[in-house]
Amino acid sequence: MKNFIIRRLFLAIFIAFFGAMIIYTTVRSLPASYVDQIARQRASNPLSTKSYQEWLEELNSVYHLDVGIIPGYFGWLSNAVRGDFGESWHYGIPVTEKFNQVVWYSFIINIITFGVQLVISIPLGILAARKQYSRTDYAITVFALAGISLPTFFLATILKYVFSIRLGWFDLYGLTGRFHTSMTDFQQILDIGYHMILPVITLMMLSIGGLMRYTRTNMLEVLNSDYIRTARAKGLSEKVVINKHAFRNTLIPLVSYMSYLIPSMFGGAQITETLYQIPGIGYISYTAMIRGDIPFAMFYTTFLIVLTQVSLIIADIMYAIVDPRVRVN
Repeated sequence: MKNFIIRRLFLAIFIAFFGAMIIYTTVRSLPASYVDQIARQRASNPLSTKSYQEWLEELNSVYHLDVGIIPGYFGWLSNAVRGDFGESWHYGIPVTEKFNQVVWYSFIINIITFGVQLVISIPLGILAARKQYSRTDYAITVFALAGISLPTFFLATILKYVFSIRLGWFDLYGLTGRFHTSMTDFQQILDIGYHMILPVITLMMLSIGGLMRYTRTNMLEVLNSDYIRTARAKGLSEKVVINKHAFRNTLIPLVSYMSYLIPSMFGGAQITETLYQIPGIGYISYTAMIRGDIPFAMFYTTFLIVLTQVSLIIADIMYAIVDPRVRVN
């Protein structure tokens, strides 16, 4: 198992290396020169002592744009591995510093969403499989398909219209209320949690349907297996058959599916955070990208690549936990 994890780590580094290279090449190939725009803005500042050409040469040197793509990428990579992704053009502070300020909001939202999703999706998927073609199965299937089909902006708009405009239960935007600064520490935590309710519901409803359908499909396949019929023929209770025999084998494909949930939630949270103006990594990255903040865009896309590889490594380890045959092989 140790050798396997080491091999997977080397493979993950290899994929992340070339993935970041593709992103860097794409950014360098854009027709618009954002460096040129930044140089003009800084040169036009009355407090600036440098000309446009001096700013342009300095920025090209800092971001390795005065050399070819391959040497420039290795220059960027040598800084990135040391945690130096440059200074954000839009926010005016180091990229990693801005990331550390906002990532915890996204982390909390996604972890809560992931936990609630598991608690709801898997039991409902198993229930739908046990009661195949019943009213319960049809109701769960309709609910799952609705969650899969609804666009993020449409669902968020409906939720805000109902719970914010019509009922007035939640604020339309933001992470804190107007009296947040005058609250105690505990009240501030409750205030942030209160404002996270609608974003969490939005993310949960959009992601719950896929896992529910996946659980149902795999559970149906397992329940039709010969060893399940044998277990029932032995007189085992339905609870034992489902929980001890069927569900454990259903976990194997579920682990594969769930390995993509974490990176997909951080990517999908960009839309949700933007709609609710939650200052997480998704909303901050979106704002930086539309302003032409190349250093932050490079960092965010590289972050998603690394997060995907970490999720896949965790999934491979989970395979060995849920399936002894993987440990033997």
